[in-house]
Amino acid sequence: MKTLIIEWKHLDVEGETCDRCYDTGENLVNEVKRLQRALRPRGIEVQLIETKLKDTQLKQSNIILFNEVAIEDILDIEVSENYCASCTDMLGRETYCRTVTFEGSEYEDIPAKAIRKAAYKVLGIEGAKEEEPKRNSGCGCGDGCGCYSGC
Repeated sequence: MKTLIIEWKHLDVEGETCDRCYDTGENLVNEVKRLQRALRPRGIEVQLIETKLKDTQLKQSNIILFNEVAIEDILDIEVSENYCASCTDMLGRETYCRTVTFEGSEYEDIPAKAIRKAAYKVLGIEGAKEEEPKRNSGCGCGDGCGCYSGC
């Protein structure tokens, strides 16, 4: 079985993290579950590693690595930083943290779509349909067929 290792590095202060890292973590956990469901039948195992950083390692915070390669080196993502009120409150000093620009929009967290696209690209299945959830058509079959009388 092939393995995709996703590592998330983030600030940890006494078991807490900042708001933007928290949001990235939520996106990541949900996407890893989704990827596991989609990729296991293809013989691919997805593992998530969480690396908690000290305040002295803040420049590495909120980074996601796919098989040891940073997401910004996989996708067309620009990394910058801006003022982080949450880290400033946690650390007691003015703090600037990572932001990413993805598909023309700037984010303080790493969006789920970027996580999914990077995983597929690293695995070499970039052109594959990215397992979008199927809409329930109302008939109960759950495959989005559009019928309402039952299948």
